[in-house]
Amino acid sequence: MLAASRLGLASPIISATTQNVASQLRPAVVALSTAKQPVLPVQEEYWHTHQGLGDAAPKSCFLRVSSGVQGPSQVRYAHTDIQIPDFSEYRRGASADPTKPSASGADERRAFTYMIMGGGSVAAAYSAKVLVTDLLSSMAASADVLALAKIEIKLTDIPEGKNMTFKWRGKPLFVRHRSAEEIEEVSQVDVGTLRDPEADHQRVQKPEWLVIIGVCTHLGCVPIANAGEYGGYFCPCHGSHYDASGRIRKGPAPLNLEVPTYEFTSEDIMVVG
Repeated sequence: MLAASRLGLASPIISATTQNVASQLRPAVVALSTAKQPVLPVQEEYWHTHQGLGDAAPKSCFLRVSSGVQGPSQVRYAHTDIQIPDFSEYRRGASADPTKPSASGADERRAFTYMIMGGGSVAAAYSAKVLVTDLLSSMAASADVLALAKIEIKLTDIPEGKNMTFKWRGKPLFVRHRSAEEIEEVSQVDVGTLRDPEADHQRVQKPEWLVIIGVCTHLGCVPIANAGEYGGYFCPCHGSHYDASGRIRKGPAPLNLEVPTYEFTSEDIMVVG
């Protein structure tokens, strides 16, 4: 009697005899299974990704059995050959033990997180400070400009009645040591008769020292000291005459010579700027 086993999708290829009865006509022959072994595809190595693990899961084509009245159901195997990714190297020491609850190391993890956030904030603040400082430094004046911003003058090197010229911020600077006669002469001038009315005491801090910028207020020429009709300064370009206080007295210049900012740091030292 030949009994065909029906086992899911494998039923078309599996058949076997369960009993053979010998007779006198022919010897007993044991029938062998004529089922062909299924050719399985070679499984390639796969990465431990969602798709790779999903492809390794058991499918319904391996085995089906009848359960219930009509509907077949899937039988799942316990696959122990699937490699599960190991994340032990990425776990913290406090949570590596699976027997301990994760809440036991919450304080340590929270402290570590706060430390990282605090350190990152300090580094970010320091980087912003350095960036702003470098930006402002690039916009500031260069070293050579700062060096010319102020000039220190030793007054003992200028004799009485003489004028000395210095270079300050790219302009000529006149420092005049006035005599008593020059001080008296410029003090007696009627301010109302001047083109640019300004008293002598408004232009000097000490009567004997006159500090002015040697640039003519007409077209920017450099006047000549101790020259002109008033014994002060004379611009040969267009004939502007200034007195010993640097005030315009004759010529096309509209204003007096400019007085810069200066101060006396000692009896014989003056700083301009």
